Amino acid sequence: MIGRKFLQFFSELGEYSRMMLDVILSLKRVIRDRKLIIEQMEHVGVNSLVLVSIIGLFTGAVSCWQAAYQIKGLISFSYLGSATTKAIIIELGPVLSAIVLAGRVGASMAAELGTMKVTEQIDALEAMAISPERYLAMPRITATTLMLPVLVIYSSTIAILGSFTVATVFLGVPSDTFLSGFKTAFEAKDVYAATIKALFFGLSISSIGCYIGFQTSGGAEGVGLSTIKAFVIAAASILILDYVLWNFLIGM
Repeated sequence: MIGRKFLQFFSELGEYSRMMLDVILSLKRVIRDRKLIIEQMEHVGVNSLVLVSIIGLFTGAVSCWQAAYQIKGLISFSYLGSATTKAIIIELGPVLSAIVLAGRVGASMAAELGTMKVTEQIDALEAMAISPERYLAMPRITATTLMLPVLVIYSSTIAILGSFTVATVFLGVPSDTFLSGFKTAFEAKDVYAATIKALFFGLSISSIGCYIGFQTSGGAEGVGLSTIKAFVIAAASILILDYVLWNFLIGM
């Protein structure tokens, strides 16, 4: 049983690697396929703005309340600006945005491609000598990898505004004091680290969604299972990558 699972894991890893190699080789057609990429960028980016705005706003608000609860009676609330800024830019913004988009984008890719797989539309593309990896996977992976950093920066900005609102309106922190703490804690390297993390998160979400979609079988039930599987694996990969990238980019 363990040996079978072990072999299955490496078999799927090989299939995933083959798909990614085909996607990389297809990047030479980025200019020619720019319309497909732009359509996916709109789907991933523009259509996610409302959701990302809500996530960012309440992430910032909750992080401010949490920080205030932890430091109450220990240090002044004037440190809320610096305390929340670091957490939002480095961790909360990238990770929470990526996990939410894993559900919205990664799962939808698995469902869409899975439906095409079980209805033999992908087989039809191959019969017409059209590479599914080039026509279906490459635009989705490229668009998600490019758009997630933009969404993360946007989400982090909204989160900081949410934290600022809670601190100044509900906790009585002067706006100048909060902004002073923000300026003190803000470092460009944190933004660079968050952007790099978002690039890897976007690549992970989209590639896992596409791969699982391509492997779908079993009709409508198989599509449902693939959707769940894509979200679970993508969410787990985000947390694992977050730990690994933390050690490379920020950790001592």
